[in-house]
Amino acid sequence: MIQGTHRYPPMERVIYGIPLADALAQEIERLGANAVYVLSSGTLARQTDVIDRVRGVLGNKFAGLCAKIGAHTPRTDVVAAANAAREARADALLTVGGGSVTDAAKMVGLCLGNDVSDPAQLDNYRARIHGDGQVERPPVKPPAVRSIAVPTTLSAGEFNSPAGCTDTVRQVKESYQHPLMMPRSVILDPAVTVHTPEWLFLSTGIRAVDHAVEDICSTNAQPLSDGTSLHALRLLSRGLRAVKADPGDLNARLDCQLGCWMSIMGSQNGVQKGASHGIGHVLGGTAGVPHGYTSCVMLPPVLRFNEPVNAERQRWVSEALGRPGVQAADAVAELVASLGLPGTLRAVGVKPEQLDRIAEESMHDRWVHTNPRRIGGPADVRALLDAAW
Repeated sequence: MIQGTHRYPPMERVIYGIPLADALAQEIERLGANAVYVLSSGTLARQTDVIDRVRGVLGNKFAGLCAKIGAHTPRTDVVAAANAAREARADALLTVGGGSVTDAAKMVGLCLGNDVSDPAQLDNYRARIHGDGQVERPPVKPPAVRSIAVPTTLSAGEFNSPAGCTDTVRQVKESYQHPLMMPRSVILDPAVTVHTPEWLFLSTGIRAVDHAVEDICSTNAQPLSDGTSLHALRLLSRGLRAVKADPGDLNARLDCQLGCWMSIMGSQNGVQKGASHGIGHVLGGTAGVPHGYTSCVMLPPVLRFNEPVNAERQRWVSEALGRPGVQAADAVAELVASLGLPGTLRAVGVKPEQLDRIAEESMHDRWVHTNPRRIGGPADVRALLDAAW
C-alpha cells in the first residue's frame, strides 16, 4: 500500500490563455498593490513593447524597473535590485522574463525580509550541501514582498519556492529557500513568449521535460505528480515540435506553458530529482551552460545509467513521448535533435579541463545523492560527463 502526503503550495492562482494586460490588471486590483517594482529581461525591455504595456497597466503604481539581471542570477544584481525596490517602497514585485529573472524576484523578497543590502550578507542564508548529500539550511525570515510572475521561458521556476543565485566570486550557484518565496500568482500568456529566442524557448522546454522525467523516475514519486508529469510530456512533446515548425502557433506555445506547469507538481511536494538536475546545476553555475542546455546534454546519459533500476518507469516516459518500445534515453535524445538543440557537453562550450571540477562540485548538489541509482563519488559523475561529451 502506497503512503504519502500531498501539500498544496502557497500560490494563489495560475492564469492561463488570458492576455497579459487583462490578467495583470485583474491581479493588481485583487492584491491591492500600490507600488509594483518590475524585474524583466533586458531584451524585452530594450527591443519589445511588452514592458511599455506593463507600465501602461500599472500607471502610477509603477515603482521602478530592473532590466539588468544576468544569467544564473548573480548576487550582485539581486542585491542592487533589492536596494532599489527598498528605496521605492515596493509592496509587490512583477517579473517578466525567464528563470533568472524569476529567481531574482524571489531573492529580492528574501533580501527585503532579512535586511540584506550587501552581496556578502547572502552567505548567512545560503544552503550548505555537504559531500554526503546532507542539506543544512539556515533560518530565513519570510520575504517582505511577494511577486507576480509572467514567464517567457519554460524552466518552471515560477512554480516553486527555491531560488538559485550565483556567487560570482566563487563561481558557484547556491540555493536559497523560504516557502513564501514562491510567487503569489503566475500569468501564462503565450503571446509574450514570441519574443523569446527560439533556442531559449525550446531548450527550456527540454528543462521542463527533465522535471517530468526525473519525477516519474524518482525513488519517491507520488500519484499526483505521476499523472501530471505524464501529461506534461504529452503536451511538451507535441507543443515543442509544433512551435519549431511554426513559431507563431500560440496554441502550441500554450501547450508548452501548460506542460511546463504540470511538470513541476512533483517539485512542489518534495519528489526528489536525480543526477540530470544535480549535475545541471553545476554546469550552470560553474561552466555557464544555460539551464535548458544542461538538460539537453545530461538527461539521456543519466537515463541510460539509471535504466537498470527503473526500466518500467522509463517505459512510461517513452510512451508519453509517443515512442513506445524505444528506450527513454533515445526518445529524449530524438526530441532534442528534432528541435535542433545541442546534445553534447562540447557543443555547449564545456572545456575538457573543467570536467574534474564539475564532477567534484556535483557531489555537493543534493539531487546527485537522490539519483535512483547510487552515485558513489566524483568518479561516477565523471563517467556520466564522459558519456555526455
